[in-house]
Amino acid sequence: MTATVVDDLRAELPQGRVLVDPDVVAPYRRDEAPRAEAGRPVCVVRPRTAVEVQQVVQACLRHHVPVVPRGAGTGLSGGANAVEGCVVLSTEHMTAIREIDAVERLAVVEPGVVNDALRAACAERGLWYPPDPASAPWSTIGGNVATNAGGLCCVKYGVTRDYVLGLQLVTGTGELVRIGRRTAKGVAGYDLTGLLVGSEGTLGVITEVTVRLRPARDPERTVAGYFPSLAAAGRAVAAVAEAGLTPSALELIDRHALVAVDAWKHMGLSAEADAVLLGRTDAPGDAGEREAEELLACFTGAGATWAASSTDDEEAEALFSARKLAHPALERLGQVLTEDVCVPRGAVPDMLARIEEIGRRHDVRIATVAHAGDGNLHPVFVVPTGDDDARHRAETAFEEVLDAALGLGGTVTGEHGIGLLKRAGLVRELPAPVLAVHVAIKQALDPHGILNPGKVIACAPRS
Repeated sequence: MTATVVDDLRAELPQGRVLVDPDVVAPYRRDEAPRAEAGRPVCVVRPRTAVEVQQVVQACLRHHVPVVPRGAGTGLSGGANAVEGCVVLSTEHMTAIREIDAVERLAVVEPGVVNDALRAACAERGLWYPPDPASAPWSTIGGNVATNAGGLCCVKYGVTRDYVLGLQLVTGTGELVRIGRRTAKGVAGYDLTGLLVGSEGTLGVITEVTVRLRPARDPERTVAGYFPSLAAAGRAVAAVAEAGLTPSALELIDRHALVAVDAWKHMGLSAEADAVLLGRTDAPGDAGEREAEELLACFTGAGATWAASSTDDEEAEALFSARKLAHPALERLGQVLTEDVCVPRGAVPDMLARIEEIGRRHDVRIATVAHAGDGNLHPVFVVPTGDDDARHRAETAFEEVLDAALGLGGTVTGEHGIGLLKRAGLVRELPAPVLAVHVAIKQALDPHGILNPGKVIACAPRS
């Protein structure tokens, strides 16, 4: 009898690495995107070393079986969803922080290291790893790299790609290679590291990441504003940009999200405002005081009904906790579909207005939270469980929000990735010659088409 890929994997890998029990395998089929389809894997493999990852890919090559890399499964676009008959490769047991170099200000980690765990380890050395997605307590560095994750402080400090110096990975031909550098500068050859960041496991399986670090920063000051409408909050965001300010965070929460948080945590915010804007500055000393005052002036000038600079750390953290609680609070109300568009900062007021109009026209509840400082908006479509008509209306509204963002000079995804849900949006955003370049890159780096097929870009596999 011909050996299967599962037989080969069991023969080559240590005991316990290969999971086939349907009940154990089931949670690995999909990420957090409820609308994205998911196939049935033949098994889940949980390697512990880069060589074991290489063995998995090589076995899949021999059997022409797809490989779907998976981190913590916190994605929101279906990028980690299984395809039928695949091997799911989970990096959850590759959790070593191999090195933190205070002189070179870098860290070397395995892909299964949780974001917050890396940040905590760096803090012990007086260093800081800035990318901080809302999923930081659970999401892994490998997944963050695969989706080029952002977060609250990316308005000032950038996204994951800005911090990845080098990678070790297994290629689509089964080779274990290193790309990138450890030095402060380096322009030898093409920027393959930058190419791999955000590629969602379609161009290689990441086995190690070298990231740059920053010195620990000064304590932040928080400025909060309550607004009578989403439009007024949007004007405040535009005013901050026009004033030339670069806060360390600028977050928006609309009334729908505030009501959901209040219903869960009883914080009382929705009784005070239709929208809340939260700004932070980490500029040192007097410069921080001035920036906080300027943020305050932007808020009041745009029509805030109340605005203040907080001197109470607990109060400030409570306000930001409302922002972080918004998504799980909305999930308590039904099935949610989360958008991730990004527009120029000056277009934020127009984009917020268009989201509201789309929601009214389709009779869909859309709660909007946003990394407003860099124009990255997360409209969350809330659909009552079991209401198929509402789900169809939400799906139509979802696509219209994508088109609205593109019409304002924006993009269909700021940080969640294309995965399965945004493939049609990618086609609308990129011209045909650029899409052809994407296909050519995919075919060059994954000539047999086994790495996370069907994600990001449609590309026929080659034998």
